[in-house]
Amino acid sequence: MLIGEVARRSGVSARMLRHYESLGLVRPSGRTGSGYREYSGEDIRRIFHIESLRSLGLSLREIGRALDDPGFTPSALVDDLVRQTRERVAAETELLTRLVRIDAADPADWTDVLKVVALLRALGSKSADARQRAALSSVDEVPVPVEALVEAVLSETEPNVAGALRWALARSGGRGPALLAEGLGSPVAVVRERAVQALAEMPGGEAAALLRDALTDPDAVVRGYAALALGARGATETVPTLIDMIVAGRNDTDAADALSVLASDTATADRIASGLVDRLAHDATEAPARGRLTQALGGIPGTRASRALVELSHDVEPAVALTATYLLRRGRAAGDQ
Repeated sequence: MLIGEVARRSGVSARMLRHYESLGLVRPSGRTGSGYREYSGEDIRRIFHIESLRSLGLSLREIGRALDDPGFTPSALVDDLVRQTRERVAAETELLTRLVRIDAADPADWTDVLKVVALLRALGSKSADARQRAALSSVDEVPVPVEALVEAVLSETEPNVAGALRWALARSGGRGPALLAEGLGSPVAVVRERAVQALAEMPGGEAAALLRDALTDPDAVVRGYAALALGARGATETVPTLIDMIVAGRNDTDAADALSVLASDTATADRIASGLVDRLAHDATEAPARGRLTQALGGIPGTRASRALVELSHDVEPAVALTATYLLRRGRAAGDQ
């Protein structure tokens, strides 16, 4: 079969077939009387083998080795191709993400584009100071796309930088809560913790609704952040979680303060006092936790809390009794003023 017919049937141009021949990949088995190249069936099969291997990303040199070296094993080369392809896909995905985020910033000119690029690079810097500066400047300069801020918030490990990122995100508006919702669904507890901390600083009903969902999270730390944030917004459904925090000794002072703020009416105050008293009476509640619960009762107004403190002033545990007595005296002294 002559070169033109081979090119037509194989889809490989005559020029490329000549290139293969120059590299020694395919040598026509014969020549016609007029000197034209003539390919045999075996030559054509080799051409198809070459094209198949090219489709996997092998270089022509690697293809020649694969076809001609009887001791060649493909496993190592295929593993290397897998690694290279993954690296290339990751690089292309990173580039696509960067371009989408630049487009989302709606730059007015190339100066704005360059500012966004600089901020995105700074957010990904290994320097905590650089990341913090980028977060703080993102509000005053060309805004960083909210997707980039959320990604940074969910991955940041430095507390100061994380605080700056949450501050910037709270002022970015837009899709922040919806994107943080994905973080709340992460299987990694620390990512959920970062998401709920960011939501705690965001205004609006969407953020509050997501914080309510976080009250059922399996991680007590996530539930605690959500309860403190919602408690500051007057959400009384946080009372059980806040009491759990006092018992566990986790942000217990903040939890007790949140309960005292929530106890703004008689019904809620009595409900909180009853919850604290129930946990005090629980057999599994240990002495340090009973002391913290007693201290929390001192911040709750109303007769239910006062009667509980009177009873606790005679408690078998000296520390509890002393705390209750002190709180009662302090309350009387405040009433006399």
